[in-house]
Amino acid sequence: MHVVRETPRLLLSRYTLKYVALLHPITSDKETMSYYPAPFSLEQTAAWIERSIKCYEEFGFGRYGVFLKDTLEFIGCVGFFRTEVNGEEENDLGYILGKPYWHHGYATEAAQACIDMAKENAWFSRIVIQMAVEHTASRQVAGRLGAKLESQFIKHRNRGKLTNLFVLDI
Repeated sequence: MHVVRETPRLLLSRYTLKYVALLHPITSDKETMSYYPAPFSLEQTAAWIERSIKCYEEFGFGRYGVFLKDTLEFIGCVGFFRTEVNGEEENDLGYILGKPYWHHGYATEAAQACIDMAKENAWFSRIVIQMAVEHTASRQVAGRLGAKLESQFIKHRNRGKLTNLFVLDI
């Protein structure tokens, strides 16, 4: 495990291809991925991890595996991707946790750790967090992180869903 950040309850680790087996049960779960176009296939999960590995090499950041510090249990994914949003290249902060780990504050704790790393490393000065308008839990995490709603847009890559764009200047 290549830990990049430790929080009071979590460890954030850079992905390797070995993480596909850990992440896929989460990304293939219909309920967990209900705000994505569809649950991920095994190939899509592997591509997600490969994209993170490429981001580490290209930008110094990416998405990370999230583990409970006390048990080393894998619980999900958090971190940044460079993503086009409304025609602009943005630093998109995302978080996906397995359902058993919802409503424990883990997403906020892990996402805040990523924000702290971005500040410390001067990776960028603007972070976006996007979620379907009806995704209340994700919207609440964005709010706890101090992000503000900047706009709403139709996300064509996600079934034409109305999507919130939250922004955090760091």
